Amino acid sequence: MRIFAALATLLFVVGFATGALAHAALVAVEPTSGSMLASAPKAVVLRFNEAVTPGAIRLIDGAGTTRDDLRVDASGEAISVAMPPDLPQGTAVVSYRVISQDGHPVAGSMIFSIGMPTGTQPPANVDRGLTTLIWLARVGLYLGLFVGVGGVFFARWVAWSTTGMTVPRVALAIGIPSAAASLGALGLDLLGLPPSALATAPPWKVAFATSAGPALLVAIAAMLFALMALRSVWYARALAVVAFISVGLSLAMIGHAATAPPEALTRPAIFLHGLGVTIWIGALAPLVALVSKPTIATLPVVNRFSRIAALAVGVLALTGLALAIVQLEKPVALIETRYGLILSIKLALVTGLLALAALNRFWLTPALARDEKGPALKRSILLEGAIALAILVVVSGWRFTPPPRTIVPEAPLAIHIHSDKAMFQVLVSPGKAGLDDFVLQLMTGDATPLAAKEVTLTLSLPERGIEPMERSASLGPDGYWHVRKVELPFAGRWHVRIDALVTDFEKVTLEDELEVAPE
Repeated sequence: MRIFAALATLLFVVGFATGALAHAALVAVEPTSGSMLASAPKAVVLRFNEAVTPGAIRLIDGAGTTRDDLRVDASGEAISVAMPPDLPQGTAVVSYRVISQDGHPVAGSMIFSIGMPTGTQPPANVDRGLTTLIWLARVGLYLGLFVGVGGVFFARWVAWSTTGMTVPRVALAIGIPSAAASLGALGLDLLGLPPSALATAPPWKVAFATSAGPALLVAIAAMLFALMALRSVWYARALAVVAFISVGLSLAMIGHAATAPPEALTRPAIFLHGLGVTIWIGALAPLVALVSKPTIATLPVVNRFSRIAALAVGVLALTGLALAIVQLEKPVALIETRYGLILSIKLALVTGLLALAALNRFWLTPALARDEKGPALKRSILLEGAIALAILVVVSGWRFTPPPRTIVPEAPLAIHIHSDKAMFQVLVSPGKAGLDDFVLQLMTGDATPLAAKEVTLTLSLPERGIEPMERSASLGPDGYWHVRKVELPFAGRWHVRIDALVTDFEKVTLEDELEVAPE
């Protein structure tokens, strides 16, 4: 028993001995993405809203060549990428893949042009095969933790019998390799490698160096303890408790919800939420086996679980509400963000689960005591299991979706217009239908600042019958020309014309198209 107490203590210390974690977001780039430069910068600096671990940092120069002569330095929230001194003219792309301290990779690209821009494109970031692997591994991990460990805990502490352990055993057999696959897939995602690289050392090495490594090791330990608890030994119940607590610890160590501030609230909340889910979902498969062939011991077991489940539901409701408030920040995020849509689907499924639980608690279980409704109770529990499985499948999608609290405003829409005499850089924020702000950077043909006496912005959308509308720009203290609160009523390809009055007798006019996204 001392050994198991020591193991439980070690797991608890590992689970909570981590710093403040959150989902990283890029907040600034130096030089600004889309910049036109006269010469190559000495370095590109990426600044995030938290400390990150660099993974794959790549540079494609203006000639379209992928460079491998980069020096990357990470210091807290900033990553500095030293640029090679021999960069050719044209548009260069710096793509990055970093991992935030909640264990989730963050990827993106920034561009800058030296002299005249070229058609260099960022590399594709999406690998459908890897995305599928990550999602399947997450589903398998949840099965092992909730169905497997939860089923064993039910057997040892509620049913006092190992009847109906076939499904939990299968779930554990799926969950352990799924946890390992999750770790390897994380390394692939961070390094931008295909699934075929899973057999190599680099993805595993980089994944173990992140905060996800310890969390997944605790999850594997939980499932191994659960397997050991199925053996008929005197300490089986102690093993089941250690496995049960380890589920909550593994969830509280990492992830969007567990690492959201204030951690004094979110970590305990996700710990308790995970335990509540484990109790509820883990009991379903053994209960089906028990009510399929009811004995004199079946009713006491069902009644015991009914009382425990009521407490678990209360804990789930309170912790779930607290976590949703922290993650969403405002109710409209339920329908305006992918994270909120997943949560909305989950809530709808949970509502159905609660309705079935109430039916079982207040009608079918009392009927079982009268030797009635046994088949109906079995069907109801099977339906609960199907809904629970659907919930696990749905919430696994959160792995690819940052919560609304971490979303930073999108970078402005940028277009570059040039001729032999002048180059105009146009930034449009937010670049969507509605009210937009325009920032105009005027340069000569050799990328030096172009002085102007007056600047006029003209916009039109012929396809929707919007005739040219003129707005005068004002020169700001930053040296750029600004046109604020321009009403763009429709999405579409807007025609942009900029007239810069250089002298009383000379005017420079440049025109281009601007793709405005829906609101």
